[in-house]
Amino acid sequence: MSLLLPRDTPLWNLARPYLDVRSNDAHTLYSYRLGIALLRVHPEADGAIVLPAIVLHDTGWKLMPAEKLAAAVGPSPLYPELQREHEIAGVAIARDILATVGDPTIPVEPVLAIIDGHDTRAEPHSIEDALMKDADKLWRFTAHGVATIGGWFDTPAQETVAMLESFVLPKFCTSAGRTMAEALLAQAHAAAHLDQALGEVSAT
Repeated sequence: MSLLLPRDTPLWNLARPYLDVRSNDAHTLYSYRLGIALLRVHPEADGAIVLPAIVLHDTGWKLMPAEKLAAAVGPSPLYPELQREHEIAGVAIARDILATVGDPTIPVEPVLAIIDGHDTRAEPHSIEDALMKDADKLWRFTAHGVATIGGWFDTPAQETVAMLESFVLPKFCTSAGRTMAEALLAQAHAAAHLDQALGEVSAT
């Protein structure tokens, strides 16, 4: 089974060279499949907007200074301005990719409007925007997300999971997104404490 719908594969092929920083290639694919799950709960949302926006949303990080990337995100970023700058760069890259693909089934301007503000806009302007933002955040709660973020900040799994619970969990836009995050968080808590818990059981 392909991870991507046939409609979105040409977008991925053109976006991929921009996604080889910050594990954005894997992040994008995780978020894409989580976006499909969210769309099943919200069939009223237009997947032709949500899924292309997910594929293209983080392409702008490629143009940001590599040495500043890890310190541009998180609860206390040193370079918060890069969050906005990567959105602006991502809109330009996405516009070029969408024009190159020329798929008339993809509503270009709504896709670009989501990319322009996906990190810095607190409130979503549509259900499609809300689902894209939630899919983006949900990756952080996966095993891959926890490991990747822990690598950025050099934090153990327990500390990374606690940060996600306090900093990211309150920011979900939909009840479906939050429910999925809480399920992934439960798994992440278990994984982070499993060795310790099994050791305690064995010692009794």
